[in-house]
Amino acid sequence: MTDAETTDVNEAPDEARTEEPGSTTFLEYAKGWWLRVRTGDIGALPIIVGLILIVIIFGSLRDTFLTERNFTNLLLQMSPTAILAIGVVWILLIAEIDLSVAYVSAVGGVIMALLIRPGDPGMPWPVAVGVALLVTTMIGFLYGQILTKLGVPSFVITLAGNLAFFGVVLILTTQWSTAGTTVVQDSFIIGLANNFLPDWLGWGLGIVVVGGYGASELIRFRSRSDRGLTTKPLSVSAFQVGGIAIITFGAIYYANLDRGVPMATVILGFFLAFWTFVATKTSFGRHVYAVGGNPEAARRAGINVSRLRVYVFMINGFMAGVGGIMLASRLRSVATNSGGGALLLNVIAAAVIGGTSLFGGHGRIVSAFYGAIVIAAIQNGMDLLGLNTGTKFVITGLVLLAAVTIDSLAQRGRASSGVA
Repeated sequence: MTDAETTDVNEAPDEARTEEPGSTTFLEYAKGWWLRVRTGDIGALPIIVGLILIVIIFGSLRDTFLTERNFTNLLLQMSPTAILAIGVVWILLIAEIDLSVAYVSAVGGVIMALLIRPGDPGMPWPVAVGVALLVTTMIGFLYGQILTKLGVPSFVITLAGNLAFFGVVLILTTQWSTAGTTVVQDSFIIGLANNFLPDWLGWGLGIVVVGGYGASELIRFRSRSDRGLTTKPLSVSAFQVGGIAIITFGAIYYANLDRGVPMATVILGFFLAFWTFVATKTSFGRHVYAVGGNPEAARRAGINVSRLRVYVFMINGFMAGVGGIMLASRLRSVATNSGGGALLLNVIAAAVIGGTSLFGGHGRIVSAFYGAIVIAAIQNGMDLLGLNTGTKFVITGLVLLAAVTIDSLAQRGRASSGVA
């Protein structure tokens, strides 16, 4: 039996997995949480354990791993990957896949870079960014139409797209640029992934984040209480808000010891907050989880499954464009190798390692951040240890395999307990 069959499709996914009835104390809530873990609802537990192990291992092997300079470098490294992974999370939630996201992002970055070149054609950056995002969003629309109208599997569609858009990147970068490289010269675009917030603004942003999270928890508590629903103990909410505050202010303090909070991290945070709201607080988001859990049950409940799939692929295309622009900003250029290398592997790995299920219907938008920080930390640590490229790929692949194995075991646990 699936989530879509056991819960109302108009119920938010975070509310669908409520506490055990009568869980009004911290201890009872903890017991209910442990029961959910044992039945496959492991949430972010593997990520937390993994990050602790990564910090201990690389921190003990290289002192520079825990420096404030390396911390801000980690934030810069993982932000574009996490932005791309947000779109992939949406795709995985409906049990589909996108193997072309890296080169679609490159198409967006190349188009933007070519359009803002001084004098030829010299478009203002808002127009260039808008055109690039429109193109990548329409690529997602095209994928969705082929999937829903022709019934071609997303694996095949996006594999073909991976090859096709690799060719598009080559054409654009070789015929309309010098030596296959176009330098990004617009100061605003460059600043997106290379500038840092002043210390005071970083602290102010932290207060907004923690205050907003605390307010949302209080509003949720009152809303569920007014409707007579089981509520999370206030002690648990206070504990969670306190944890968020410690992590947030600790990260800001550490970043301010170096260059400050990266602008790229702020942009990532905006998209994480926005898409989390869409996924958990809107009917569209609830329908996505329902379709991912059981498309047929969702269809019988009145959800237009085909249209929703098209919208999800358009979201993925849009986020691919944003990620491509951020990568172009970070590197200050686009070239024939844009979108290549390990980017596709890292993006999909970030979504899966972060806790998004390959089977659909399970995962959160913040999974993109969790997975990206794990991938970035592992690769950064291996760089500091001087490991060769082959070894890096092997280790990253093993981490991905471990994440998929955990997901598969969790799926079995949910199935055996009747909640998968």
